[in-house]
Amino acid sequence: MAAADASAFISLRNVDKYFGDFQALDDVSLDIGLGQKIVICGPSGSGKSTLIRCINRLETHDRGAISIDGVTLDDGAAARAVLRNNVGMVFQQFNLFPHLSILENLTLGPVRARGLDPQKSRELAEYYLERVKIPEQIDKYPHQLSGGQQQRVAIARALCMEPRIMLFDEPTSALDPEMIAEVLEVIEELAGSGMTMICVTHEMGFAGHVADQMVFMDHGRIVEMAPPDTFFSKPESERCRTFLQQILRH
Repeated sequence: MAAADASAFISLRNVDKYFGDFQALDDVSLDIGLGQKIVICGPSGSGKSTLIRCINRLETHDRGAISIDGVTLDDGAAARAVLRNNVGMVFQQFNLFPHLSILENLTLGPVRARGLDPQKSRELAEYYLERVKIPEQIDKYPHQLSGGQQQRVAIARALCMEPRIMLFDEPTSALDPEMIAEVLEVIEELAGSGMTMICVTHEMGFAGHVADQMVFMDHGRIVEMAPPDTFFSKPESERCRTFLQQILRH
C-alpha cells in the first residue's frame, strides 16, 4: 500500500468499493490538502459519487484506507467524531425536511448533534442564510421555495455544522438551467473563503474557475489528475479527451 502524504488533510490509499459483483472504486489513491479545491468529473457510473460518499462514510469501502486529519475512517468513535466535526455534504436532491421551516431545518443539526444553544443556533442559521443570499426565507417551508433556493438552504444547512470540508455531489443536476448559475455562484464564493472542497460536477466552466485540481474518473479509477489549465488544454489520456470533447460541446 502506498504511503500517505503527511501533509494531506484527506487521504485515500488503494481504496476499493464493491456493490455485489460490481466494482465501483478500483484502487483509488488521492491526497487533498487543507483548503484545496478538487473537482471530480467523468462519465455516469465512473465512481465519482461513490468516492465522495466513502469520504463521508455514507458508503463503507471494502479495501484500502481513508483518513481525515490523520484519523482513519472506520467504525470507531474517533472516526465518527472527525466526520461530525469536519465534513458537510450537499446532495443532488436537496433532502430538506418538508415539515420543518427553513429555520428548523438549519438549527436541527447544531442543536441535536453539537448541543448548541437554540439562540446561538438561530444566529448561525441567520448568518449562513445571509451568506447564501436568502435571509428572507427563514420562516418559510421548503415547498414555498424554488429549486435553486432549496439547494442554497441545503448548503446553508451543511455550513451550520461549521465543517472544514464540504462535499458536493452534483449539486446542480436536479435544477432547472436558470437556477444553476445562482447555486454555482454561492459555491464559488465558498471556495474563495478557503474551505476544503470536493465537488462532483459536469459544470466545466465553474470547475475551471474554482478547482485547484481536476480529477477525471472512469470505470472506478482515477485516470487523470491535473490543474484546470493543463487538464482542459492538454488532457493526456484518450478517454479524458473524448469525455471533454463531448461535454464541452453542450
